[in-house]
Amino acid sequence: MLALRLLNVVAPAYFLCISLVTFVLQLFLFLPSMREDPAAAPLFSPVLLHGALFLFLSANALGNYVLVIQNSPDDLGACEVTSARRAPCPPPSTHFCRVCARVTLRHDHHCFFTGNCIGSRNMRNFILFCLYTSLACLYSMVAGVAYISAVLSISFAHPLAFLTLLPTSISQFFSGAVLGSEMFVILMLYLWFAIGLACAGFCCHQLLLILRGQTRHQVRKGVVVRARPWRKNLQEVFGKRWLLGLLVPMFNVGSENAKQQDK
Repeated sequence: MLALRLLNVVAPAYFLCISLVTFVLQLFLFLPSMREDPAAAPLFSPVLLHGALFLFLSANALGNYVLVIQNSPDDLGACEVTSARRAPCPPPSTHFCRVCARVTLRHDHHCFFTGNCIGSRNMRNFILFCLYTSLACLYSMVAGVAYISAVLSISFAHPLAFLTLLPTSISQFFSGAVLGSEMFVILMLYLWFAIGLACAGFCCHQLLLILRGQTRHQVRKGVVVRARPWRKNLQEVFGKRWLLGLLVPMFNVGSENAKQQDK
């Protein structure tokens, strides 16, 4: 349990450090190295467009990250028997998290990178957090590949060029042909690639469970859920105005669960 609580502190710090490093590399290294197109209008310059796209992706990723924490599931408590009455028991879809020490409604899993449980209240923000984190990482990887290609004069036309970049760069780094800053960017390329694929796979897995009306906890426990239309399952998580929440990090987008919480 001590190791889990320690991981609950280290993982968010790791995520914030990676976010800060990514922001610094994009702002002070990748964007300044982009060539200006003389024929392009100032409003549509490559630097401005790439910077706006990165800020959009990172703002949505960090915004939904904060909302996952702020919109944490309520502690429903446990069943208690008193002499006067019996307290109502939580629904079967609840689960007691040992790390958070609370009972959450429609518990899916405990996310160590947010240090919080994922349940009915913050599932939508968690999925959008995974989506935009994946897009931001993959976009940073593409920008980093363009930077390394220009600095080291490496062609990535061959499909295996990216796979052989790391071992080749390590040998060149120890021989002095590759600078320390360039080697750091190359290492970040593979880290962005791994995080981007992991978040994309996790996002697709969560969407599949939502379409089925299930949670990861229910799948692990073998709980059989009542079959419902997939559109209703999506609307229960994302709400009716889902497009607004997809473009801008929002606390509430009119989901059914949010309405029940307000009553």
